[in-house]
Amino acid sequence: MSETFTIAIPMAGLGTRMRPQTWSKPKPLIHLAGKTVLDYVLNQFQSVPRFKDAQFVLILGPNQEDQVIPYMREKHPDKKVRYVIQEEMRGQSDALYLAKEYLKGSMLMAFSDTLIKTDLSFLDNEIIDGIAWVKAVPDPRRFGVAEVTKAGHIKRLIEKPKGMENNLAVVGFYYFKKGADLVAAIQKQLDEDISLNGEFFLVDAINLMIKAGSTMRAQPVDIWLDAGKPGALLETNRYLLENSNDNSSAAGKREKVTIIPPVYVHPKAEIKNSVIGPHVSVSQDAVIENTILKNSIVEQGAIINNMVLENSIIGRSAAVRGRAEIMNIGDNSWIEI
Repeated sequence: MSETFTIAIPMAGLGTRMRPQTWSKPKPLIHLAGKTVLDYVLNQFQSVPRFKDAQFVLILGPNQEDQVIPYMREKHPDKKVRYVIQEEMRGQSDALYLAKEYLKGSMLMAFSDTLIKTDLSFLDNEIIDGIAWVKAVPDPRRFGVAEVTKAGHIKRLIEKPKGMENNLAVVGFYYFKKGADLVAAIQKQLDEDISLNGEFFLVDAINLMIKAGSTMRAQPVDIWLDAGKPGALLETNRYLLENSNDNSSAAGKREKVTIIPPVYVHPKAEIKNSVIGPHVSVSQDAVIENTILKNSIVEQGAIINNMVLENSIIGRSAAVRGRAEIMNIGDNSWIEI
């Protein structure tokens, strides 16, 4: 029988681009379209051969374990999970190096704010040393990109190129046939201090692998969703509601509530005299009254009264009362206008 896969997910970052949402919760536990970002990250691996036997390695920051570990035990009790703590934020390669004891066989790696749709069932028969999933973008200058041969083999990865000639953005999703080869490249990267502003980036380790003779290819992907910034999170929420998690028919059974699909409204959310949608996600125990709400995410236990809100993210147990605004309200906030 073929070996099981290890799936590594570095998620120890401080989530500064998602503040204030991440002041009191890890970025992967932000809700959208009925689930957390972490749920979607884990579920994108379901086509991996023997997924039920896969070992997950979650690399957490010291401020995350008190929320992530209980969440995994409650929501994903059947998954085999190892936890590694990255005490100091020294970059992606450093995070993976801390987990080196678990990264020995075939492995996949994805960043905790990267969501893609791809079929992974072919990996049992894959003979190449590594794969980087990529997507062509109009302007590659704010991404890492893959420089490839005509056969699709990767010559090198370039972080934030100055030119436009290479437009295959690296989406942050990788396969390595031998995790030990990646660990060895990271060891060399650390020894030679190949870093930028004190951070060790994975693209540099992969370039060292390629220089040492590893063969990697680029794998195009059609769907690439970003959950790392507020605007991108709302776009991802829209896509997921339009393509999977719309429960408008059930949500529309409330009296004096108008639902404009697609939306996700948790069955335990309380909504009165309101118009919800389109593209709205409402989490458990949220209370919404006399409100018009569209293209927004409302987290668990939030209260919204007498508002017209659009393009907004309302955090856990936040309270918003007053007039129409655009808001990004962190957990446990209280606003009255």
